[in-house]
Amino acid sequence: MSSNTEAWGSRIGLILAMAGNAVGLGNFLRFPVQAVQNGGGAFIIPYLICFLLMGIPLLWIEWSTGRFGGQRGDHSTPFIIQSMDPKRHFWKYLGVFGIFTNVAVAAYYCYIESWTLAWVYHSLIGTFSGMDQAGVAQFFTDYMVISQTTTGIPYENIVFYVICLALNTYILSRGLSGGIEIAAKVAMPLLILFGVFLAIQGVTLMAGEKGAVYDGTVGLNFLWEPQFDSLTNPSVWLAAAGQIFFTLSVGMGTIQCYASYIRKRRDVALNAMTAGWMNEFVEVVLGASILIPICVGYFGIDKVVELVNSGGGFGLAFQSLPYLFQNWGSLLATLAGISFFGLLFFAGITSSLAMGTPWMGFLQDEFGWKREHAAWSFGLLVFCLGMPTVLFFNYGVFGEYDYWAGTVSLVVFAMVESILFAWVFGIDRGWEELNRGAQMRVPHIYKFILKYVTPSMLLFVFIGSLFSPVGGEWAQAISDLFAGKGWAFDPGSLVGTISNDALKTQIAAAQTAGDMATVDNLQTRMMYINGARLLLLSTFIAITALVYIAYRKRLREGRNY
Repeated sequence: MSSNTEAWGSRIGLILAMAGNAVGLGNFLRFPVQAVQNGGGAFIIPYLICFLLMGIPLLWIEWSTGRFGGQRGDHSTPFIIQSMDPKRHFWKYLGVFGIFTNVAVAAYYCYIESWTLAWVYHSLIGTFSGMDQAGVAQFFTDYMVISQTTTGIPYENIVFYVICLALNTYILSRGLSGGIEIAAKVAMPLLILFGVFLAIQGVTLMAGEKGAVYDGTVGLNFLWEPQFDSLTNPSVWLAAAGQIFFTLSVGMGTIQCYASYIRKRRDVALNAMTAGWMNEFVEVVLGASILIPICVGYFGIDKVVELVNSGGGFGLAFQSLPYLFQNWGSLLATLAGISFFGLLFFAGITSSLAMGTPWMGFLQDEFGWKREHAAWSFGLLVFCLGMPTVLFFNYGVFGEYDYWAGTVSLVVFAMVESILFAWVFGIDRGWEELNRGAQMRVPHIYKFILKYVTPSMLLFVFIGSLFSPVGGEWAQAISDLFAGKGWAFDPGSLVGTISNDALKTQIAAAQTAGDMATVDNLQTRMMYINGARLLLLSTFIAITALVYIAYRKRLREGRNY
């Protein structure tokens, strides 16, 4: 018998929690980096089109399916998905992605979250004062090494990781209205307040003042000047679609879980739009006005592109900004450090809290666990699964988790749920479910988009990720294929990643050069990467087994669908 009696306390709490689920580290770290790597303004048009044709429809699908499943007592994706087509029992196993993805992403996401908390602490005590850019970058490198002690705290990165996990777990143990909703009501306003303060600092940065070389608007112009030639570049479209997945937290199962706790006639159409557009405001207005304008103001566009290509958002945020803030004077530098890493922490924790709810809902629904026990089991599971990302960060385990759980799984599950909603559950039933109790008139064109456009775009993203050619040169690859030269997979494609093509190429080059130390290091890295994949696969299989046990238990109790 389920012990799940959760409910949202207020509509504003629900919307803020949903927005907090979407607003995460990707808004401030991943979005600017994706824009820089894809040509600045060349990225914006595909990004906005993907938001309208894929992001908004997926939000509506997930809110609708979550509410539909919740009316039948289901609060986790395996049985929410199954409830939409009860005659075909394989759906529940595809719904495992909605639990697995959250557990696996939380394992490394909470580690990033712990960095933000640590950097708030170091900004407060003045650790970065007097450091040059190389010193700040080295501090980050040392922080990632277990044996290094940056400020006298033994195993500092593990300590902050455990603190973050414990805080997440405690809030989850307090429930929806008593924990997550309160956290969202506190975190979201503070996040926006900190973001506005930093955005003003970034946009008003003037060349020749506070050590800046360029105006902050130079960075803004780079990000927002549209370039229409990107419309014919499949690689930019893939990057834009991937950012939409990441920023809206679609394809994870968290939205379905949150929506499963709302009443039958509670509006989902307007709520989904509100949460989605709030996320977009934070991302394209605040997220684009902080990191890149400030960094371009001091480094210039070419240097920022170089830093992004070498270290991504981490290279700019954790290894550069604390140094740049020192140009603003000690007081303002401290305030800016606390604000930036504080907003990252708030953005991170509102997302990681959402990741715990599918696992908790599953245990409460299917095995009658109490909320507190379910929450602490999530914390323990994430700790065990996440420690390899902490201990073996420099061996690629962190990146492997992010690729399989934070990228591939999202695309696969989003594709599954869009096909299920539009073609199996039926677009007419889906449209009726979406509009039940709606306080806004959903444009009728979206019925066509939900059925044809969104699934097609998801299929395009999946196939593009699976078969991406070398360098993303699709035209050349297609030409080579028809010329009988075959298809050369990019090392970053799904096929190339499974085959470890990039590492094998590096190993071969090192062997040719006679650099056996590098060969040994790369082979060790490959061993850890393959181990991470095996651990993730084992986790997925274990959750699938639990779903099967729950299904058999439902049959015995006569409560299956």
